[in-house]
Amino acid sequence: MQNDITVHIVDDEEEVRKSLTFLLVCAGFAVRAHTSAAAFLDQPLSEGKCCLLTELPMQGVDGVELLECLKARHNGIPAIVISGDGDIALAVQAMKAGAVDFIEKPFKDDVLIAAIKEATAHSDISEEQRDDVVLARIHQLTQREQQVLSGIVDGLQNKQIAFELGISARTVEVHRANVMAKMKARNLPQLMKMVIPLRPSGNTWLRSAS
Repeated sequence: MQNDITVHIVDDEEEVRKSLTFLLVCAGFAVRAHTSAAAFLDQPLSEGKCCLLTELPMQGVDGVELLECLKARHNGIPAIVISGDGDIALAVQAMKAGAVDFIEKPFKDDVLIAAIKEATAHSDISEEQRDDVVLARIHQLTQREQQVLSGIVDGLQNKQIAFELGISARTVEVHRANVMAKMKARNLPQLMKMVIPLRPSGNTWLRSAS
C-alpha cells in the first residue's frame, strides 16, 4: 500500500542500497537512494514527509558527519542510522548529532518500517518519552546504576565501564540489567532515545543516590 513518505537512503554500498530500496518500495514508501553523504547534501529534499536512512561507516563523509552537517544547516529531516555490533559508540555520537533512532544489525524488516513511520509521524510525544517521566526513572536508579548508565550512553563496553568504576564486568552486567528494567527500556536503542536528549553534555542528569 502506497503512503506519502519519502525515504532518502544514503549508503556507499550498492548492494545495501538496492536491498533497502526493494524492501521499502515493497512496503509502500517512495525511495531516493544516494551513493554518498555529499550526493545527498547536493540534492534538494523532496516535499512532504521524508526521512533519512543512513549507515554509520561510509567513505568520505560518514553518517555522524552527515548528521552534523544537517544540524548546522538547521535541516530538520528525521534521521535513522543503521549500526553494526561494533558501532555503538558511533551510534551514540549519531544520536547526539540529531538522529531520532538507530537500529542494530541484523534487524527485522518490520522493525525498520515501524521506525520510519514513527520518525515521520507528527503525533504528540508518548508517555514513555516525556522528559519528566524519563528523569523520574533515572532518579530511581542507585548511584552505581547511574554511573553504569553514564558509561552506556558514552558507548562504552561492559569491560570498559568495569575498569573505570573499579568493579567486575559481571557486576556491570547486573547493574546494566537493573538499568534496563528500571528505565523500562526494551533494548539499547530505546534506552538511548530516552536519555540522550536529556544529557547534551556532561553528566547533567546524574545525582547522588539518596
